[in-house]
Amino acid sequence: MTKNALIVVDVQRGFDDPRNGPRNNPKCEENVRALLDKWRNSGQPVVLVRHDSIKPGSPLAPGQAGNDLKPGIDGPHDLFVTKSVNSAFYGTPDLDSWLKKEHINAITVCGIMTNFCCETTARMGGNLGYDVTFVLDATHTFDKKDIEGNIIPAEEVARMTAANLHGEFATVKSTAEVLAG
Repeated sequence: MTKNALIVVDVQRGFDDPRNGPRNNPKCEENVRALLDKWRNSGQPVVLVRHDSIKPGSPLAPGQAGNDLKPGIDGPHDLFVTKSVNSAFYGTPDLDSWLKKEHINAITVCGIMTNFCCETTARMGGNLGYDVTFVLDATHTFDKKDIEGNIIPAEEVARMTAANLHGEFATVKSTAEVLAG
């Protein structure tokens, strides 16, 4: 059986902060929990990632309640990575080294935010040679302003991430497709 690590990126309470604005995909956390159940029940490796923000006033800063993982996300895992940048590959402990040591060449990425830490982790995973699956409906993001100040709805931001990743850095799938596989 090929080892495939589930990388659960930044599913933290701080993303519930209303300052983030409108989000897409209200089923994100439910889908992440379903993936966690599948991985944990099958004995496949689980990596939990937490963003420890160094930005003053961030709800994701260590010591803030927003730094905690959301309910049902914590639990059994094989590796816990903390980071202060967008990619789980630039965290502690070193994700790439651990994956190589464990002879894992496939990763499945889910979590928050679709277009930042999840997309960056998937891109880096693809560049490092991993077979990457990106579970789009097990991620969510927020409305984003473009460089002219116009609002891009979160759903469009997520669609663009999927278009950027699919076939180049990752295979984009739904939770149902991953659970069925």
